[in-house]
Amino acid sequence: MLWVAATVVTLGFLIALEIAARHYGLPGPVAMQAREVIFPPKSGFLLYASMALMMVVLTWRQRMVALGTAIGIDLVIVLARWILDIKVTEGHPFGNGALLVMLGCAGIAVTRRTGRERTLLLKGVGLGLLLVAGRKTGDVWLLITSKTRPTVLDQYLVTADRALGDPSWLVGRIVRATGPIGPHVLDFVYVQLAVAAVVVALYQLRHVAAERRFPAHHLVRTFLVIGLLGPGIYMIFPVVGPVFAYGTGAFGTGGGHWAVANLWPETVPPLSAPQPMPYDAITPRNCMPSLHTAWAVTLFVHSRTGPRLLRYAGTFWLVATLGATLGFGYHYGVDLVAGVVFALTIEAALRAQARGWDRSGVQLVAYGTTVFVTLLVVYRYLPMEMAERPWLFGPLLILAMASVILGFVRTVRLWEPKPPLAPRPEPQPELV
Repeated sequence: MLWVAATVVTLGFLIALEIAARHYGLPGPVAMQAREVIFPPKSGFLLYASMALMMVVLTWRQRMVALGTAIGIDLVIVLARWILDIKVTEGHPFGNGALLVMLGCAGIAVTRRTGRERTLLLKGVGLGLLLVAGRKTGDVWLLITSKTRPTVLDQYLVTADRALGDPSWLVGRIVRATGPIGPHVLDFVYVQLAVAAVVVALYQLRHVAAERRFPAHHLVRTFLVIGLLGPGIYMIFPVVGPVFAYGTGAFGTGGGHWAVANLWPETVPPLSAPQPMPYDAITPRNCMPSLHTAWAVTLFVHSRTGPRLLRYAGTFWLVATLGATLGFGYHYGVDLVAGVVFALTIEAALRAQARGWDRSGVQLVAYGTTVFVTLLVVYRYLPMEMAERPWLFGPLLILAMASVILGFVRTVRLWEPKPPLAPRPEPQPELV
């Protein structure tokens, strides 16, 4: 019943978002995904990663057949484009095969499977398609924020960021000093965060095919919920980021006459009373909270139960993602603090839901929610006080974030099953 309810809610949400996007003259997530059945996909890597998630329910032989079919379809499409002289100017020339294989497996589940086998295969297909749909939904949400929020609150965050020492300006200069190597590495990490998450998820779901069931909680659940709830905060607290509000912009949007001044990352803006500022109708208002930080924190948390190499990779991805969000000017430091609290609160809620709500779970989620809402209120209404008293508000921000981290760690340790005690050895009779 839970899976049925989740499916109905997801379909309803996608349809509603499709209608909203069409109202603003934009393609919705359903239309964007349907287009990638034939046209070059935006991310072929993501489609193959999604297919890998689906294949956790298949046997090894079925996995080889599915992978071979996907690659074969992509080769045929590439050959057809070459014969017809169709140039791929955007997106990736591969990935259609992976999407078609997932849709084909859905058809097989409905027509050729019954009972638990049908349900398991549909769950696998749904997991893979949800990852893709989540990406498309996020893209549409970002476009809607740019159309519906003509003013942004960047001046409030850059003022509040004084309490943390303007980390985006500092890290931005450091990244530029590393030359071409540093930015290329950070850009790869930043863009392929979803693919890295799939690697961790595949480790967590490695026993699904043998056990014929999914674990109660895994990384993909948290990833999807963060992507679902995060853009709603964008609508409440629209922010474009330092490189757009105080620089030349990125990705072909923003900058120019919309920016306050071309200051990032060389010169910290002078302190003045903040106010909402108008911005273009193209650049997404996707800074508060930093969802890349939230996703990287979640990846790090779930990688802790893996082997040493996976733990090292999770740590690297977290550190590099934080460096990219600040070093490229996409976020302010206060965005990252909010992103950490946001991620751990959602992770705690999903873990509590999976194991059954108890007092410790309710307390942790309530505390994390309170801290997150408090951060938003303070950023919006007390930025000047934060800038004028960094010796007070800087440590308070770090302590608030650290308290959520500590509460999460302590509560999760209480939830973890304790190993059974070793039996005490029986006393040996004394030898006379």
